[in-house]
This record gives sequence, C-alpha cells and structure tokens, in this order.
Amino acid sequence: MGYRIAYAAQADAARRRLPAQRRGVLDKAMKSTIGANPYGHGSVEAKPGERDYREVTLTGADAIVVYYVSTPDVLTVTAVKLITV
Repeated sequence: MGYRIAYAAQADAARRRLPAQRRGVLDKAMKSTIGANPYGHGSVEAKPGERDYREVTLTGADAIVVYYVSTPDVLTVTAVKLITV
C-alpha cells in the first residue's frame, strides 16, 4: 500500500528549523516507522477512543510526533505536532 506523509503548519515549521542532517534522520525515521505502519512502532492513541489520532516517540530521531491517520485512497499520515529534544 502506498502512503504519504504530510506536515501541518506547526509540525512543518518545527521540521524546517532542524539542521539538514537531523531533518534527514527524522524523514527516514518517519518513513520506516509510521509511514510503514502508522498503528505500530509503539504508537498510542493521543486521545482515548480516537484510534486515528496517534502519538509516537521516534527514538532514533529524538522526536515525539503527534499525527492523524487517514486512508481514503492513499494512506496519509499528517504530523500535527513535532517535538524534538
């Protein structure tokens, strides 16, 4: 199944502030984890009862990502919040 990773304004701004090398690490981690399996990799419901509103810690990228999952035609993961440490 194909997928797409999108960033809402706040998450995109946080991503763009990262140095290029770190941004590359984040992009790779996003693709290999939530891009491949948005309900796996230790992700949890960000709000109880809302299965498609998720949160995950990407340890290799030192980031916490809050995202929505939608699947009309192509699986789309939209990061709405990105917290880097």
